[in-house]
Amino acid sequence: MPSVPLSVALVGGLHSDARRAAVDRLLASVPGSVALHHDLSAAVERGTVVRTVRDASGVLSTGEAPLVNDCACCTLREDLVPELGRLADAGLTRLAVVELWDSVEPRATAEAVAAAGLDLTGVATAVDPALVLPYLGNGDDLADAGLASAATDRRTIADTWARQVEYAPVLAVLDGPDAGDEDRALLSQLHPTARRVAVPDGDLATALLAGFDVGAAAAAQHPACALLPQEADAAGVGTYVWRARRPFHPGRLYAALEDLACAAARSRGRFWLADRPDTLLAWDAAGGALCVESAGPWLAALPDAAWEMVPAVRRAAAALDWEPEFGDRCQHLVFTSPGLDREGLAELLGSCLLTDAEYAAGRTAWKRLPSAFDTLLEV
Repeated sequence: MPSVPLSVALVGGLHSDARRAAVDRLLASVPGSVALHHDLSAAVERGTVVRTVRDASGVLSTGEAPLVNDCACCTLREDLVPELGRLADAGLTRLAVVELWDSVEPRATAEAVAAAGLDLTGVATAVDPALVLPYLGNGDDLADAGLASAATDRRTIADTWARQVEYAPVLAVLDGPDAGDEDRALLSQLHPTARRVAVPDGDLATALLAGFDVGAAAAAQHPACALLPQEADAAGVGTYVWRARRPFHPGRLYAALEDLACAAARSRGRFWLADRPDTLLAWDAAGGALCVESAGPWLAALPDAAWEMVPAVRRAAAALDWEPEFGDRCQHLVFTSPGLDREGLAELLGSCLLTDAEYAAGRTAWKRLPSAFDTLLEV
């Protein structure tokens, strides 16, 4: 029997019923396909991860892998790649569908599979539209819901689900009677460039065999060049894009963080502070919880010689934002939510910028402003 090349597709997402339906659809529609699933639910307690391999007819094999570094996700990667390698060497399986466990985010797994030289052809997140807002608004810790992948896992349901959705170029959508126009509009605005495939009737196999570029996917999530949503308004759901050039006053912005984090179901983007003019800061909020992190320097802060070491996609993104005074430094924040108060957001964000007098004082004076973000940025 001739050997067949192995394609690998990832299907993830916290919506487990939708995820299972998507995987079942793939197994039924692609001859010679199998699904691999690592159950991490008891990993921290038992010290093992349970692996299941199945096809359209049922379970083919099960096994256990010991916990690596007290991290279930680490164990998944350590066990998954050899399993996929064995399938590839056997030459009997056309498509290996990796069904990621609930809280596993696809990026690390995708990069591990691609780094092993395997043919990763697609990544999908399975979604039930009726659950979009309940999950996006859920600020509970994964650990409290029994979904943590390690004892040190401090992620929340909302931010985990948001990253699962926004990384995948394909959304496998299990629609049902409980979903309304508002739910579908919210999903569409969260990831407007995604290819949405209905489950079980859509051609999910074709979407997940089209090819996947892990480098491009990573760049699309980087705060400096992320493909952020554009202005939108449909079925009571709005996306508001706020831009400005002036830096934020650190104290006033810090005082407004709670109100801004709770102003929308999801917000993200990049910004800069007057007292940290060289640092590109990332904004990531979901479920009322906000994460602010340094994402490195603005390109305008780098010497010309260093530009050659910067990826082309980053240089292109900077060129689109470039202006003579500040270079690529800018405020670019995007808020998506039902019942979005655009005017209120614009007023609050504008009040956090430097005033005319503060701006006129110049950069030396800006750097002397009280640094309200030291604790948040763990300086």
